[in-house]
Amino acid sequence: MFFEDLSAQGIQDDLLARLTSFPNVIVTIHQSFFTREAMPNIAQITLSNISQFELDGGVPNAVT
Repeated sequence: MFFEDLSAQGIQDDLLARLTSFPNVIVTIHQSFFTREAMPNIAQITLSNISQFELDGGVPNAVT
């Protein structure tokens, strides 16, 4: 259900259809960053940013 493009078929899963009918539920898009290669890089950059912030308050990869 979550690894194929089934958008043309609509929601076939009754539970998911019910869940998405609630106004306080959002179903997010596919997260393409979640790969074996990306996750260690994300972790390393995050830890590096934390270390840099502890050193001098700087955040080298800040999103503004």
